[in-house]
Amino acid sequence: MRRGSRPALVVVDLTRGFTEDRFACGADLTDVVEATATLVRAARAAGAPVLYTAIAYTPAEAEGRTVTWLDKAPGLRVLTEGSEAVALDPRLPRAPEDVLVVKKGASAFFGTSLAANLVALGRDTVLLCGATTSGCLRASAVDAVQSGFPVLVPRECAGDRAQGPHEAALFDIDAKYGDVIGLSDALAYLSRLSESPAT
Repeated sequence: MRRGSRPALVVVDLTRGFTEDRFACGADLTDVVEATATLVRAARAAGAPVLYTAIAYTPAEAEGRTVTWLDKAPGLRVLTEGSEAVALDPRLPRAPEDVLVVKKGASAFFGTSLAANLVALGRDTVLLCGATTSGCLRASAVDAVQSGFPVLVPRECAGDRAQGPHEAALFDIDAKYGDVIGLSDALAYLSRLSESPAT
């Protein structure tokens, strides 16, 4: 996958409902959050924008029948607007200039302003992190490449509730939709950009 000179870092759904195992849809993703925080700081140093996503439903959506996905995954009904479950993990170094995209489905692109934001920011590559690898991260990787953005997924910055689906999804992403890389590779990529006069 080609690597452009103007990447953006997209952090998918590292909200407390997914990163803490006390929630029905969550798991202890401490390692993923810490690795992603490292990447966020590197992206900021390189001048790359950071965009976060969160799933959040209105009470009517969470309790009603308008979101078909919730019939299959009822544990997601806890992700209601303003609740603790939809708050970004506080260990992430979010800055005031970081965009937050609220979504209703798996893909960070479906029904959201994410693609338009990336175009408006003049971005040519997406570094993709988050959870869950087999769900929202994979769906976002598919839609990112279908929207014309090369996709890089740092392995240490992706997490799931179970290891089997996690590994299968990374295999699938690497085979078809982007490059699964190491965190050290992603940090080196951003470091080179921060040293380049073209950025």
